[in-house]
Amino acid sequence: MIFLGTAGSVPTPKRSLPAILIQRKGEQIMFDCGEGVQRQMIKAKTGFHRLTKVFISHMHGDHVLGLPGLLQTMALLGRERKLDIYGPTGIKPFIEAIRETVQFVLTFPIEIHEIEKAGVVCEEKEYVVRTIWANHVIPSLAYVFAEKPRHGKFYPEKAKALGVPEGSLWSKLQHGHKVRLPEGKRVKPEQVVGPQRPGRKIVYTGDTRFFKGLVKFAADADLLIHDATLDDELVEKAEEDGHSTASQAAENARKAKVKLLVLTHISARYDDTSLLLEHAQRIFKNTKVAEDFTKIEIPLLDG
Repeated sequence: MIFLGTAGSVPTPKRSLPAILIQRKGEQIMFDCGEGVQRQMIKAKTGFHRLTKVFISHMHGDHVLGLPGLLQTMALLGRERKLDIYGPTGIKPFIEAIRETVQFVLTFPIEIHEIEKAGVVCEEKEYVVRTIWANHVIPSLAYVFAEKPRHGKFYPEKAKALGVPEGSLWSKLQHGHKVRLPEGKRVKPEQVVGPQRPGRKIVYTGDTRFFKGLVKFAADADLLIHDATLDDELVEKAEEDGHSTASQAAENARKAKVKLLVLTHISARYDDTSLLLEHAQRIFKNTKVAEDFTKIEIPLLDG
């Protein structure tokens, strides 16, 4: 995955506005879409045609105003593939207003999904995207991208020892089906396949203060991407503005037992983010502060 924009509220010379791109098996999935996102995509050399879904956390401009430019750029490049856009109430009239008032022709279909209830909002064969309501100054969604468990590791030597011929019977066993050998013997998947392997879990809080359900929502995540707009000295301002401090983000990461915490939505007042990192690492050591174009690889477990 790649962080295309990591600023909070206003851009800076170093930071563009919020946008995060998950890259997976030829598909790209975006969380939030700040202004100038298409330029960030060009600089990151991500391409545009593999983008399939955009998930908006809330209807503040720094998280949504990149959509008009992104749609126009993809149309000018002749995109034809459908784009799904998800977000809270208000995302549909916003997109419709763009289409009615900005003079460009879309070359591809878009489908808009207004989210009214927390829960599963998108389910594909290999992953789901779920939401929970965060605690901002307007309705705001936190998202989890969770891969479904994968089949266990297949052990060819065990299959051979049981007399299973290589080919279609191996494939059936790998996919959880019993097989019958030519001589009539049955072989079960668990005889040649290890236990299911967990998929990867990525959680994005969007803009939020502390809220009670986040720890459970983010439990055991491989990666927690958390609002850390301000440092601990400004905890009252963070509360007033609907944001978190670095220490609050770290406390959530610790309680949720995540593997990695990445801080984002950084206020323009921090040209140097070492203070934010210091505050967070006092509580949760495995913390990073995202910069624009930070890349993070989350390997699949192969056990």
